[in-house]
Amino acid sequence: MSTTGPVPDLADRAAACADRLLDSDGLLLASHIDADGLTSAAVASTALERAGLDFETVFKKQLDETEIATIAAREYDTVLFTDFGSGQLDAIAAHERAGDFEPVIADHHQPAEAETEYHLNPLLEGIDGASELSGAGAAYVLARALAERGDQSADNRDLAGLAVVGAVGDMQAVGGELVGANRGIVEEGVAAGVLAEGTDLSLYGKQTRPLPKLFEYATEVQIPGISGDEAGAVRFLEDLDVDLKDAGEWRTWVDLTDGERQTVASALVQHAVQRGVPAKKINTLVGTTYELVDEPRGTELRDASEFSTLLNATARYERADVGLGVCLGNREGALDRAQTLLSNHRRNLSEGLEYVRREGVTHEDNLQWFDAGEAIRETIVGIVAGMALGTDGVAADKPIVAFARKSEDETKVSARGTGTLVREGLDLSAVMGEAARSVGGDGGGHDIAAGATVPAGEEQAFVDAADDIVGDQTG
Repeated sequence: MSTTGPVPDLADRAAACADRLLDSDGLLLASHIDADGLTSAAVASTALERAGLDFETVFKKQLDETEIATIAAREYDTVLFTDFGSGQLDAIAAHERAGDFEPVIADHHQPAEAETEYHLNPLLEGIDGASELSGAGAAYVLARALAERGDQSADNRDLAGLAVVGAVGDMQAVGGELVGANRGIVEEGVAAGVLAEGTDLSLYGKQTRPLPKLFEYATEVQIPGISGDEAGAVRFLEDLDVDLKDAGEWRTWVDLTDGERQTVASALVQHAVQRGVPAKKINTLVGTTYELVDEPRGTELRDASEFSTLLNATARYERADVGLGVCLGNREGALDRAQTLLSNHRRNLSEGLEYVRREGVTHEDNLQWFDAGEAIRETIVGIVAGMALGTDGVAADKPIVAFARKSEDETKVSARGTGTLVREGLDLSAVMGEAARSVGGDGGGHDIAAGATVPAGEEQAFVDAADDIVGDQTG
């Protein structure tokens, strides 16, 4: 067994995939469009370009038999799939047998029951694809192998920052920190000088939000009198013995000195204790942060969490080209368009959450659900469902299932759980797959977050099947 690269257990698979790509005669890169998929494509395309390979890039919102057939019709000798492909291996293998193309797969999702020679997936080596290596991580392992096997000067370790953005965007930070195979990538990024790992408040928006907004929108931990309370957040900050304004304007967290941050953080913890926030919740207020040190301070691109949210916004509105442009360094047109998409995205999420609060959810024995119809875009209904978990009327101890209209004939289903539920046996990937297939649809994903597409009109039958499956898993 080779022990090179950031994830030694995957070194042999990565080397075989890299050699196949270097030998290719006509190459298509096909990738998913979420933050993990976009960073996967950026890492892979940069590595392919540095290796001197000619290729074309296409993005797919989902990879099904129809989309795989359109890829096969492109008449490329080799197709590199990033952040999907494993779960669709049966359909891909059929095209491979027919001589349509040779697949190379760098993915982290559950593989289908089929074999292919060039398959880089952590699950094949006993590494957890939901928490230890993302799609971008698999693409990074491949990129490092391409650098070693090819004739080039760059070692591609500078791409580790993008791989970390993909992992964070794929919700792989366990307890706020990247673990498992992801650790090797973090360490390479730090050593290469592109990544800084630190300990800081684990609130979203430290780079870009004025301080009152940072705390008002701190939904990660609900702090009475501050979270969701604009006046309360301002009052909390004004009571501190620190000047938190500059020329009358509120500063951001990154504008503060270390001492000022310490004062604010201590006061926040003290306030949370006084308001009865449980100790284990308070502990999550501080976590590990990942900064891309070459990006400007005070921008979304500096913080891995904010960067990944920006990318997800481009994906949800089907502008993968914009997201890829930002990843590849287009800091003018693409970044401006991405920021516009993000502000629209935030407004849509806020309206979606308000819809769930207003309409409520239906509780079954083992899960809860709502049907948004056309009120929430099918591309964001899963995020809204995740945000709703644990809010008023929505239980935190049951997974949530959300429906949204996809077309006249199809309904999109998204499901979200919690780390606690997963530890109790919940696997939403299996729930979505089995329940969807029982009504003539299909689905999959991760244990904590998964999705499906089902025929319109089968929603109640799907709920009944999913409720039984969740009961079997967690009962």
